[in-house]
Amino acid sequence: MKLVSSKLCLVVASSALLFAGCSKKPERPTPPATAMGMALGPGPIAPPTDVNAAPDTSLQPRLPDGVIDDGNTIRGLLQAVYFDFDQSAVKADQRDKLKAAKEYLEKNPGQRLLLEGHCDWQGTAEYNLGLGDRRASAAKKYLASLGVVADKLESNSKGSLEAAKDGNDAARAKDRRVELVIIKAK
Repeated sequence: MKLVSSKLCLVVASSALLFAGCSKKPERPTPPATAMGMALGPGPIAPPTDVNAAPDTSLQPRLPDGVIDDGNTIRGLLQAVYFDFDQSAVKADQRDKLKAAKEYLEKNPGQRLLLEGHCDWQGTAEYNLGLGDRRASAAKKYLASLGVVADKLESNSKGSLEAAKDGNDAARAKDRRVELVIIKAK
């Protein structure tokens, strides 16, 4: 019996302590009543900023229409170089675009250039991948002749992967190109 009464006393004492610790929560002070609120002075407190809100881009430079900056690359800032049907030689009227790319790299020494070769939908996929590669290599070789160092240039071929299927003459002419994609410094 003595054991039961001491256990009962222990349970009652534990319950009393538990309920005493769970009293009503204290009220939170208003921001002006806190040390930070007093430091800010009287007046309304600014509402908290929304962390999900879009960042303020008013101070960031605005890119021209059609230019895409995905954080790692910039597409559309430098003009594409166009080629004749089934050709990979850089045409004389397209060379100024590559000279502009060289000047861009000189002004932005931390950046590199990806030369992406494209073809129209005519021809087999394998042939077009090879032609896209030859076009990108021709643009790379021309830039090297202008003095651009090789480690600033990369090339690859998209072939006809992004070509307008069954496009007209104008669409096919736009597909025969090397895109100059800027690779941003990290």
